[in-house]
Amino acid sequence: MAHTTIDELHGRPEKVRHRLNSIDLLRGLVMVVMALDHTRDFFSASGQNPRDITVPALFLTRWITDYCAPTFILLAGVSAYLYGTRGRTRGEVSWFLLTRGLWLILIEFTVVSFGWNLNFTGDLFIAQVIWAIGASMIVLAGLVFLPLWAIAAIGFLMIAGHNLLDGVRPEALGSFSWIWILLHQPALLEISSHSKLYVLYPLLPWPGVMAAGYVLGPLFKSTREFRRRFLLWAGWLLIIGFVLLRTTNSYGDPVGWKTEHTWLGTLLSFINCEKYPPSLLFLMMTLGPAIVLLALFDGVDGVLVRRITTYGRVPFLFYVVHIPLLHASAMALAWFTLGYTSWTFLIPFSGLTKPAA
Repeated sequence: MAHTTIDELHGRPEKVRHRLNSIDLLRGLVMVVMALDHTRDFFSASGQNPRDITVPALFLTRWITDYCAPTFILLAGVSAYLYGTRGRTRGEVSWFLLTRGLWLILIEFTVVSFGWNLNFTGDLFIAQVIWAIGASMIVLAGLVFLPLWAIAAIGFLMIAGHNLLDGVRPEALGSFSWIWILLHQPALLEISSHSKLYVLYPLLPWPGVMAAGYVLGPLFKSTREFRRRFLLWAGWLLIIGFVLLRTTNSYGDPVGWKTEHTWLGTLLSFINCEKYPPSLLFLMMTLGPAIVLLALFDGVDGVLVRRITTYGRVPFLFYVVHIPLLHASAMALAWFTLGYTSWTFLIPFSGLTKPAA
C-alpha cells in the first residue's frame, strides 16, 4: 500500500481526463466577484459589517461576494482530489497539501498582510481566506488517508454540526481561549505588546467545505451527462434545503430572520446569514448555487468564458496582486481628492472611517 495511488485507493483506476474548464470558469468568476467586494472595502465609506441591511445596495454588493470563499474552498478540495489522480500516492498528495497549506499561511501573514496594510510594521496580522485555505489543506493532508465515505462524514459533521457550538464563549476556556478563537470565534488576539492577530476566518467549518469538494472529485472523472445531472440535483437540493430550514428559524444560523417593514427588508433579513464563521445556512445558501453553476458551466465556451477562465487558472497570482493594486488606487484617489492619505492605511480593519470630503 505504500505506493497506492488515489485512484487505486478509491477504486477508480480510470484514465485521467484533461483539465476541466468548468472548474476554472467558476473559480475565475468568483475571483472577479471577489474583487468587487475588496473594491468596496477600499473605496466605500461603509464600515466592515457584512450583516447590516439598512443600506440594501451596499448589503447586496457584500452579499453577492459571500459566494466567493465557500466556492473557492470547495473547488480547492476538488482540485486536491484531481491532483491525486495523476499517478501520485496518498503520501505524495498529503505532503503536497501539507507544504502548500503551510506556504499559504506564510503568504497570508506576509505578502497579503502587506497588501492590506501597505507597511511592514508587523503590528497587525489578519487571518483571512488564504489562512483558511492553508489550514484546511493541512487538515485535508491527514484526511486523504481515509476512504471517501469517512472524509464525507467528517466534512458533513463539520458543516452541519458546528453551529451546535455557537454557545461556547472563548472566555469560558480561560487561558486556552485563543484556541477557541482560532477555531470558531472571530476576535482580536494579542501576540505580543506590539503585535496583534485578528482572526476574521476561524477554522471551523472550512476544512469540512474542502473535504466536501474532495469527495465531489470523482465526479469529474465520470461522464459529462452523469456529472451535470448529479451536480444539478445536489445544488438544487441545497438551495431548497436552505429555504426550508431558514424558514423555520430553528437551526443553522446564530441569528434568525424577521419580518421587516418592507418586502425587500424581509428578503434581505432572510438571506442575511453569518459568514464569520460560516453557518450551515450560509454554506447551503452559497454552495447550492455554486454547484448548480458548476454543472451549467460544463462544456460552455466563448470569448468571455475563455477570458474569465484565465483568471481561474491563476487564482493565487490574481489574489496577491489585486489587493495592493486596489489599496494603492484608493490612496491615489484620496490624495487627488482630499490631499492626504493617512486614513487609507489599515482599511477596513482598523475601525477608521473616511473623513468628510
